Amino acid sequence: MSSLAHASRMLMTGHRPGGEDAAMTIQDWPESERPREKLLTHGAARLGDAELLAVLLRTGIRGLDAVSLSRQLIARFGGLRGLFSAEAKTLIATPGIGLGKAAQLLACIELARRHLAEDLQRGPAITSPDDSARYLKARLRDYPYEVFAVLYLDTRHRPIACEELFRGSIDSATVHPREVVRRALAHNAAALILAHNHPSGIAEPSEADRLITRRLQEALALVEVRVLDHLVIGDGTPVSLAARGWV
Repeated sequence: MSSLAHASRMLMTGHRPGGEDAAMTIQDWPESERPREKLLTHGAARLGDAELLAVLLRTGIRGLDAVSLSRQLIARFGGLRGLFSAEAKTLIATPGIGLGKAAQLLACIELARRHLAEDLQRGPAITSPDDSARYLKARLRDYPYEVFAVLYLDTRHRPIACEELFRGSIDSATVHPREVVRRALAHNAAALILAHNHPSGIAEPSEADRLITRRLQEALALVEVRVLDHLVIGDGTPVSLAARGWV
């Protein structure tokens, strides 16, 4: 075999002289197949999950281009939800992510949460559990521990702010009525919606959930702030205590 043919064969099979792997990078792909160029030309909806993640990560690692790395990460975490709900220390310790890429992923999901919050705050008055359920589910569902949040409303039931007040273990959170009252007064809220997640994914309210709802209703009534609802967030549709007649 001629030296030119041998060199050509090594390039086609992805090897360099000396036996080292020559991993093809995305820059070696046809321009029409590169994720970033596809996104800018055809729109983000045309890209698959791994391609979108590759645009976010920007670079791969030795032996894996950004798309291959993204596929590997999606598989490792069982999907995008598992990846984006992972804690910082888990992401940093994952091969192929590290400190820089972990920061990019965490920033991305926080921006998405804030975008949803802006949409909610610019919207009309909340008149049913469905109006706030989508936002609260997106915000709370993927935490690996319980988070208790409060959505504060004005006199016309328009959103003022949403705060995550308490965090607990995987199965409980300590809720302090005095702190909820203090924050409601600080926001000059006329009403509010309570929400918390069940990390198990099962949104069925417990007796403890009903008890803390009653305690908060009683405490907030003393300062003339109404509790409109308490939503329990799981994998499916959030459960409204108001819809069940418990608020």
